[in-house]
Amino acid sequence: MVDLKSQYEHIKEEINAGIQEVLDTTTYINGPKVHEFQKNLESYLDVKHVIPCANGTDALQIAMMGMGLKPGDEVITADFTFAATVEVVGLLGLTPVLVDVEEDTMNISVEAIKKAITPKTKAIVPVHLFGRAANMAAIMDLANEHNLFVIEDNAQAIGANYTFADGTKKKAGTIGHVGATSFFPSKNLGCYGDGGAIFTNDDALAHTIRGIVNHGMYERYHHDVVGVNSRLDSIQAVVLNAKLPQLDTYNQARKNAAKVYNDAFETNEHIITPKFDFERDDHVFHQYVIRITNGKRDALLTHLQEKGIPCAIYYPIPLHKQKAYTDERYNDADFAVTNKFVDEVIALPMHTELDKEQLDFITSTVLEFVL
Repeated sequence: MVDLKSQYEHIKEEINAGIQEVLDTTTYINGPKVHEFQKNLESYLDVKHVIPCANGTDALQIAMMGMGLKPGDEVITADFTFAATVEVVGLLGLTPVLVDVEEDTMNISVEAIKKAITPKTKAIVPVHLFGRAANMAAIMDLANEHNLFVIEDNAQAIGANYTFADGTKKKAGTIGHVGATSFFPSKNLGCYGDGGAIFTNDDALAHTIRGIVNHGMYERYHHDVVGVNSRLDSIQAVVLNAKLPQLDTYNQARKNAAKVYNDAFETNEHIITPKFDFERDDHVFHQYVIRITNGKRDALLTHLQEKGIPCAIYYPIPLHKQKAYTDERYNDADFAVTNKFVDEVIALPMHTELDKEQLDFITSTVLEFVL
């Protein structure tokens, strides 16, 4: 699904030299490379504060801890996403409220959010799924109307722009009160291990979060808040510093590949491609996900695997049907779009190194099967 080896070859010298510098100086934790990456990412995102941490799941949990959410507070998020988003809600003793997604964008439904808000609701967690930002203008309007926090799960959309009605743009993850991202190796901006970061323009919140990531300490052995141990190591920061200047180029390569896919599949009545205006919209295609509507999705998965083409189903079981998150509050009829997706979606290879020969082989193999 990704080709990290070929990507590495283009930035090999810079990464190797940076890692050797860390080894020579032994500044493994919170060293100069971490602080350099923090500043570079703040500049790229045009956000006041970036707080690096150990992984994307920690980033979400720490963001919620920084908000001061209490057990029993309700947090609304999407049913169609990876479990990490709702996992941290449960870990903190908060009450997850899962809602359906939009058919066109696969992102959280604003109408479903409206119906789910109660006096106990304290936060909304939109997930920018597969690389496309959720409807942040409408979500922020709802949040302001009901005095709610917005925590953006930006693990899949680093570098994506969101365009407001007046034409202004902001990077996904910097629009809500706080954003969280993952640097897992397969992400658009990925390191060579685990890593994550939290973004905010709120000075007080940033101060709180900086303490939380480091055992609640602002001064050594003085624990002012309840914290965790979640830090980005210097070797991962070296990798991220090498990749960050390439991120827009990486994302453009993904968009180019997505356009090839879309053009190839657009006339097939059994394939629904991502609805996307390549001239106006911004989508960084962490995953390229199509829908197979003739009931042959699982057979296509097998066919592609037999041809040596990597593919995957994101996500085969909705969160409201997962054993850990089932709840009598949920009515299956409220998740009509999600339930449709789990039977239809399939992700094709998507990365920065896809070439014409590979794309032609993938698309022709799909089309020969999906008649």
